[in-house]
Amino acid sequence: METTRQNKIARLIQKELSEVFQLQTRQMKGVLVSVSNCRISPDLSICRVYLSVFPSNKAEEIVNNINANQKQVRFELGQRVRFQLRIIPELKFFVDDSLDYVEHIDELLKK
Repeated sequence: METTRQNKIARLIQKELSEVFQLQTRQMKGVLVSVSNCRISPDLSICRVYLSVFPSNKAEEIVNNINANQKQVRFELGQRVRFQLRIIPELKFFVDDSLDYVEHIDELLKK
């Protein structure tokens, strides 16, 4: 069960990271990265960020690239939320494949 504070910080991080990724993916034609969910630990030190990537065949490659540049993303997030948060949590990025799962279930039900 997440506290109200965890939920507020997770929403703030989700909003700011989505803007960061929107600006970064403008340079890459045909790729869309959106932040589908953020879960923050009770001590507010670790944030698990779930990314939805279009097209989904590039998802692993893009998330691995983002994890490799995690320090730069965390720094940019820190610049954006420096007046709201005292400590910027460590970010860990994961692929959110729930949309692919839903499509797969739809295909199975249509057969």
